[in-house]
Amino acid sequence: MSTLNEQLATLVEKYTACDISDALLKLQKVPEGGTARAGYLADLAPFSPIIGRNETTKKIAAPATTFKFLSKGATPPTIATENPEKHGFPPGKHWVDYAGDFAAADPANAGSIIVIEQPGDQYCAVTGGIMATRMKVLGLKGAVVGGRIRDLRELQATGLPIWARSTSTVGTGAEAKAVARDVPISIGGLTVSPGDIVFCDPFEGVVVIPRDLLDPVMELMPKLISMDEKAIEAVAQGMTVTQAFRDFRA
Repeated sequence: MSTLNEQLATLVEKYTACDISDALLKLQKVPEGGTARAGYLADLAPFSPIIGRNETTKKIAAPATTFKFLSKGATPPTIATENPEKHGFPPGKHWVDYAGDFAAADPANAGSIIVIEQPGDQYCAVTGGIMATRMKVLGLKGAVVGGRIRDLRELQATGLPIWARSTSTVGTGAEAKAVARDVPISIGGLTVSPGDIVFCDPFEGVVVIPRDLLDPVMELMPKLISMDEKAIEAVAQGMTVTQAFRDFRA
């Protein structure tokens, strides 16, 4: 069986975010009345090292290290107050100084990608140049911010891949505070748990593979890609999409 690092290397080398979503669409059960999300973190774009979708920046994949932000006056969730050493923020240490803890404790030595949840109604940034520099020093592979970032020149200077929903000129202290770490978070309604595999494709988007589905995803993707290649070839030679789907995707 392949190691986690070998699987991550294969993901980056051979597959796209769309390939992963296709597999998750087949594998995940959608709750009754729900909508299939297939791991996709919607409405995020790369801001570092290049702004916008591109084919120049390399794809990255690593386990998630999660951080949850709320408004300044909000009460931290119970999990953080009951176990501050593991899920909270004891006084005297900035949240980003914990960014490397999850990866350091992971026996797979696969590194990590920071994933941040920020309330959608906030206008401040939760990551800026100082935080990105610290992430770089700690060896993080990248950051995915379900919210706003700032200091784009400083962010890009780090070379760290950083995705976000949007930008701001306002610092975190205006509205937000980190309230929990290494807990399940929600980015646009999609749950991301610590250790889930985050895959950043600078051309197609960001997807998250639940850790327990990584092996099935890796096994299924080659089969789905082969089916699609046959369908594309058939359509290119004049077959209707209806017939191609019937012949190759059934």
